[in-house]
Formats: sequence, structure tokens, C-alpha cells
Amino acid sequence: MSARDAILADIRRNRPAGDFPLPEVPLFAPLIGDDLVAEFGERLKRMGGRVAEPQAGDIFAGVRERLDGAKVVASAVPELTGNRDLRAVRYPQEVEDVDVAVVRAVFGIAETGSVLFTQDQLIVNAVAYLAQHLVVLLDPADILPNVQAAYRRPEFGRSAYAVLHTGPSATADIEGVLIHGAQGVRSLTVVMQPKTA
Repeated sequence: MSARDAILADIRRNRPAGDFPLPEVPLFAPLIGDDLVAEFGERLKRMGGRVAEPQAGDIFAGVRERLDGAKVVASAVPELTGNRDLRAVRYPQEVEDVDVAVVRAVFGIAETGSVLFTQDQLIVNAVAYLAQHLVVLLDPADILPNVQAAYRRPEFGRSAYAVLHTGPSATADIEGVLIHGAQGVRSLTVVMQPKTA
């Protein structure tokens, strides 16, 4: 038995008996207006991201230049075929050269401009961090008002991996100079696109 297996076996053996449900979180009044799509877009913009409107015939019109200039495109959505098959990736390091990753969000949060991904959307979790640019498809009907509403969604309890992204990676020094893309994706663009059946 490996050291990892031994540690996990000890944890399972010593786990306290009983069911421990997550705490009940009250639903607070949203601190936003009624137009969830507009509120989401405004907050995403504040965090360094942007919303690109699709055009008839080309849902990727707002990111077409970025896609066309990319050498490696990894797509986890049926709406776009990339040239890096995420389902064939065996190790996370294999996505370190991805210029653009295209994924679909489970939902968005209007109050924060965040999008949620699980392992099902990303296929390779590391692609959301190692790609240079992230293009996110989001169904406008899947925008929730606030984090408390998001917490009630079942994806948090049934997913092995769930992560909220709010704009591209960013860091600021003591003088307040903000740099995007310092530790992760350099840009995050959301395309409002309803889910296909």
C-alpha cells in the first residue's frame, strides 16, 4: 500500500460517525438591479474580464481575432472544435502551451461577475489556469443573483471539483499597480450563449 493510500485509509477509518450536513445559508437580498445579465457584465468588467456578444452565424465573433491568432486552441464545448483534444490529455502539464481554452460555465453570479466550472466542464482542471486566454460560454438564463443563491445549487455537493472564476488572474503591488495574467489566464471573455439541447 502506498503512503497516500495508507493516509486516506486512516482518515476513512477515523472519520467521526454520523451525517454532517452543510450549514443552512440564508438568502440575502441581492445588492444588484433586476437585469442580471447587465449586472453580471458590469461586475465582470470591474474584475478585468469582458462580455463579447455573439453575432448571427458566428457566436465567436467577439473573440474571432483571438481564436484565429492562436496556435493551440483547447475546446471543451461542441460549438467549437479546437486543435488540442482535452479528452486525450493524460497529465495537466500537457495543456501548458494552450493559447485559448473554450469552456462552458455551469452558471454565473451577477453580484460578483463570477462563473462556476466543475471537472465536467473543464475536462482537464488545469486548463482554466494554464491557458493564456479563457473564453467562457454562459447561458444568460443561468445567471444567479448572488453567492448565497449559487451555494444552494447542487453542483457544489455532487462535484469532485468546483471553482469560481472572477475575471482573469490579477495581482497588485503595494502601490496599487494592477497586473492581469500574473499567475493564470491573461484574459477571460464571456460569450452569452444559450445551451443547446
